[in-house]
Amino acid sequence: MPLHPLDLGPASRLLGCAAMFIMVLWSGIALGANQTTELPLASLQTETQMERPAQDQAETLGSVPPAEASPKPSTIALEDLDLTARVRQIISQYQAWITLAVVLFILVALMSSNTQPDLLFIGGAASLAALGVITPKEAFAGFANSGMLTVAALFVVAAGMRDTGILDYVGHGILGPARNFTAAFFRLAGLTIPLSAFLNNTPIVAMLMPVVIDWCRRNSISPSKLLIPLSFLTILGGTCTLIGTSTNLVVSGLLEKSDVGRGLGLFELAWVGVPYAIIGMFYLYLFGNRLLPDRQELMEQLGEARREYLTEMRVESTCPLHGKTVEESSLRGLPGLFLIEIDRAGERIAPVQPDQKIQHGDQLIFTGVVNSMVELEKIPGLIPVADPNYEVSPKDQSGRRLWEAVVSPSSPLVGQTLREADFRATYGAAVLAMHRGGQRVAGKLGTVEIKAGDTLLLLAARHFRRAFRNDPAFYLISDVSEWRPLRRDRAWAATGIFLILILLMTTGWLAIEVSAMLAAIAMIVCRCISSSDARQSIDWPVLITIATSFGIGTALENSGAAQYVASGLVQLTQQWGPIAALAAIYLFVSLLTELITNNAAAALMFPFCMATAKQLDCNPVPLIIALALAASASFMTPIGYQTNLMVYGPGGYKFSDFLRIGLPLNMLLWIAAVLLIPYFYPF
Repeated sequence: MPLHPLDLGPASRLLGCAAMFIMVLWSGIALGANQTTELPLASLQTETQMERPAQDQAETLGSVPPAEASPKPSTIALEDLDLTARVRQIISQYQAWITLAVVLFILVALMSSNTQPDLLFIGGAASLAALGVITPKEAFAGFANSGMLTVAALFVVAAGMRDTGILDYVGHGILGPARNFTAAFFRLAGLTIPLSAFLNNTPIVAMLMPVVIDWCRRNSISPSKLLIPLSFLTILGGTCTLIGTSTNLVVSGLLEKSDVGRGLGLFELAWVGVPYAIIGMFYLYLFGNRLLPDRQELMEQLGEARREYLTEMRVESTCPLHGKTVEESSLRGLPGLFLIEIDRAGERIAPVQPDQKIQHGDQLIFTGVVNSMVELEKIPGLIPVADPNYEVSPKDQSGRRLWEAVVSPSSPLVGQTLREADFRATYGAAVLAMHRGGQRVAGKLGTVEIKAGDTLLLLAARHFRRAFRNDPAFYLISDVSEWRPLRRDRAWAATGIFLILILLMTTGWLAIEVSAMLAAIAMIVCRCISSSDARQSIDWPVLITIATSFGIGTALENSGAAQYVASGLVQLTQQWGPIAALAAIYLFVSLLTELITNNAAAALMFPFCMATAKQLDCNPVPLIIALALAASASFMTPIGYQTNLMVYGPGGYKFSDFLRIGLPLNMLLWIAAVLLIPYFYPF
């Protein structure tokens, strides 16, 4: 049954019920306080009247006019003030329980519903402020926190590195020459761990996943052997530096706000993070190949059901493929792509052999799925033959998008070739490829006669769908979300900005948040990324979750709830000392982060770590380091970390695959953390 327009689903109803519960709770406390204030007043009045003689009472009442017998306005205001004070006093007696109830509700909602974490956290912070557990300023102070602002800026920096093609270029250059699993794994580890130590994990996995699948196709190795390691290696790399993951910045921001009074240094985590990552890397190499399944990627499982396009590309003199063999160029290895023919000055070369050299002016005819066409279009100096006016420069391509358009039966294009139709002049779009349902298109793209139902892959302006959605030539137009124009001409600028950022963060000449903001602005000013793309690159729900988690942490600390839970933890582990408390905290957080987001786990558990350190009268830094590492240790489920979800489908994985390889890894890293942290960070 369709939802009512105002019905936002069970998760939102759950939040609505929670908000209603808070209002009812407030009303109940107010009512109770009102009753408790009225009863003593009534008793006092009765006693006073009994002490006084009845005759005096009659005389007194008789001598006072009716208007003066009623309470004065100042008395009413005094009673209202007294009522408010009593309400706040009653709430203050139960602040710890109220805070724990709100935190428990957030945890249960995160685990049992599809409610977004940012909605839960902002609702929890607002509820605690409404109940007086924290002030409104404390509830939303996180929006001015340096850690949150740094995360926002680094989203833009990572997007600039992605949009200039740097990550794609580095990935192909390092992984391409590998010829076996061992070489590919260690090349992948040598690339992803350092990269993820300084960049957000998500764009790294997004850019390297096609590279890994490409290599697996060429070397007859199932992508399921390398895609989970790709995700896990980026997670491990993120634990090596302060800016490796947003979780580290959240923990550092909370630490700076606490009694410690300072955050973590850029490389302070590296003492434990680097050996921690190396241990995880060798585990994945020694046991990953055995524990991971040998499954084909989703593209291969679909078999003949995939939609294949035909395209024809010309090799320009500036193309890096010039002078290379087909095997060296990796063209045959692109996922879902097949080089069926080479047209060299009218000479037809087919079938194409792996040792065939590619020359300037060659026309390469491919067939493949849309994702492979996206990868093909990224190669500089390779332009579609069907459109001689194709925009080569990144500047010209920056305002364009990739579209799929289906030709309608009444279209004037039917019966004509692309050249005869003068497609570019008529529709302002470049035709990159063509698909014909259920069959492979034969011949050259420019000479193929268009039929009703053909699907054209187009490079056109952003407003193409709006301009032609009512045009009888097409009855369906959709954009290809996987494609974005690469600004390769700005790659040098993005590289320079990134290196300067690392220099500033390492030397400490500027505050980390200031350095990150300047780098983000420089990416926009140098046209490595547009201002609109920069805004879209920021994961706003993550920022809201981080910012409001500070308010909930303050509530746990101010209400005494953190101290209450910490005292229980201390009593359980007291006979074994602070190392046992560290082990317990790491184990609990590593399990919690599988169920909720890593930032949420870190923010919720931080007050308990600080309170535990205070109870044990020890240095809190070791417990905080354990918290940062454990919050990122999401290896047992695909839902615990975004990069795990990204490789879940293309690798053809099952839920149990993550548990099989992730559980032993979690236990191994738990032992490593318990041994390493006290050595480098004494209590």
